[in-house]
Amino acid sequence: MNRQKRPKNKGHFHPLTLVTKQMTDIFQSMGFDVFLGPDIETEYYNFDALNIPKDHPARDMWDTFWLKPESQISNLKSQKYLLRTHTSPMQVRYMEHHQPPFSIVVPGRVYRYEATDATHEIQFNQLEGLMIGRDITLAHLKGVMAGFLKKLFGDKKVELRFRPGYFPFVEPGVEVDALLNGRWIEIAGAGMVHPRVLKNVNLNPDEWQGFAFGVGIDRVAMIKYKIDDIRLFYGNDLRFLNQF
Repeated sequence: MNRQKRPKNKGHFHPLTLVTKQMTDIFQSMGFDVFLGPDIETEYYNFDALNIPKDHPARDMWDTFWLKPESQISNLKSQKYLLRTHTSPMQVRYMEHHQPPFSIVVPGRVYRYEATDATHEIQFNQLEGLMIGRDITLAHLKGVMAGFLKKLFGDKKVELRFRPGYFPFVEPGVEVDALLNGRWIEIAGAGMVHPRVLKNVNLNPDEWQGFAFGVGIDRVAMIKYKIDDIRLFYGNDLRFLNQF
């Protein structure tokens, strides 16, 4: 009597996990190191050290989840804690303990207190990039972004454009768009690291320069897999997740 084997149920990587790994693998192949940072941040690292002081109007760009005072660490009561609104705090944390030149990427979750819809969620994923060295320019940023997108989407020729953008921790700031499937799509916010940010980590901006960028991992996954609703990534619908 032959006993029929039960089919094995195979596990699936989440699409955001797949895209995050692909993105970090590409940057590692380009010489970047990969680091992670804490989801719970201090007000200093999330805002102050990134040239966003208390009264700066740019704080209105981020709707922040602040932690209640009773949840603060007892020996650090003077600090205000929050769920990080971007992965940029790791720029400062890394530069405090490493001497340039260096290039890193930091994938991770970020949080915004905002209404959800097809393109917005209260939690999403970003990949931060930072390169610091001597004589670094926007041309280096453009070369890195072009190389990354070429490997990510498999296009032999990637057409990019930079538009003026505002982010307090870079100067000048740019929005990075790529021509994909015949239309321009915003891929990243980026720019040259602001001299004040460099001074906050005791680096001389006359000696060291660099660029930073932030890529939305969820946005890249939506483009790559032709998904039109970001909420599908967080809905736990196995009919959707089992496709990956």
